[in-house]
Amino acid sequence: MTCPRLTHTALALLSLGCTQDRDGGAFDTDAVTPPGTSAASTGTDEVEPASSSSSTDPTESPGSGIDPDGEVGCDAVDFLFVIDNSGSMADEQQQLVESVPGFVAAIEARLPPGTGTYHIMVTDSDPWVYGGCEDACTESAACEMASTDGSCDCGYPCALRSLCTDIGDYVCGQTAPMECEDILGAGITHPRGRDASNTECDFASGRRFIASGEPDLASAFDCAARVGTNSSLGEKPMESMIQALTGEGDVAACNEGFLRDDAVLVVVVITDEDDNGPNADDLEGDSMGNPQAWRDALVAAKNGNEDAIIAMALIGDADVPGGICQPLDPMTFEGAEPAPRIREFAALFGPQGIVGSVCADSYVEFFESAVETIGTACDDFVPVG
Repeated sequence: MTCPRLTHTALALLSLGCTQDRDGGAFDTDAVTPPGTSAASTGTDEVEPASSSSSTDPTESPGSGIDPDGEVGCDAVDFLFVIDNSGSMADEQQQLVESVPGFVAAIEARLPPGTGTYHIMVTDSDPWVYGGCEDACTESAACEMASTDGSCDCGYPCALRSLCTDIGDYVCGQTAPMECEDILGAGITHPRGRDASNTECDFASGRRFIASGEPDLASAFDCAARVGTNSSLGEKPMESMIQALTGEGDVAACNEGFLRDDAVLVVVVITDEDDNGPNADDLEGDSMGNPQAWRDALVAAKNGNEDAIIAMALIGDADVPGGICQPLDPMTFEGAEPAPRIREFAALFGPQGIVGSVCADSYVEFFESAVETIGTACDDFVPVG
């Protein structure tokens, strides 16, 4: 069996054979450094708050624009993180885990005390981490039976089966997806496989996302964001993003309560590959649509209010001047593939589209750069819907 382009881990397995402070806004970028405690507040689906980390009311700041009793300014922010779970993403997931809690704390501390809330949901880039495993089990077993000595000489199916069963924890013919686990775009609550947290995150919200007042935000995000590197199918990060926010049926039921009309939406996509569309030379092709369609879908999800969206992307930058990424090496997992389509998507949001290098040594500066942009969007926010 031949396959045009394999996941990074499958390629590596084949190589082994079968033997084995800013001014003028309500937000302060200095606060990206995680405080000792974080401000939190309750809402219709929030848990009991932790003690506040801010003794000042941001609505009292000149020009803050945040007025919980007024018609302008936001009281809520919804964060969606779309994280590539292919074989080369372990280091990037670690960087994300280290950078995000301080970023969220900086924004939460500037929301109105007592009414300001956040939601954080994580999804990955495929429907199910083990989605291709059973076929690999069946095909490699048939191949072995047909061989003269029972050896594994079938190439890709054997490599993928090894990824699933030897490196991951998949059991051929037995492992089944948990609730919502095999639905593209569903919020993740129990990552599984190689480099994943492999534990039930048990968010205090009782839903598939973290909400304000989570007793230990850093630990909760660490659990969810370590989506692992065991993906057995092609990556579809942009389609996953769209499904998470606009999908109907099962995915809507899984993510119920996450997206709110009265919240600014912050989407963060992190991947070391581009999303090349349905004709990509990948296992199943990449996401449907194109950058303009992806942008239009997000705007529709926010009832036509494009000013309520901040689109952030950590991607490969070898194709732009000053880029720091080396070409992606599928054997060593070093470097990153340029991502012009995802870059184009972010650019369609103008100054509210923020792009950083997925190859950076730290993502703290990237998230710091977004705090003021999110603050401005919150200042000017007028709910629609």
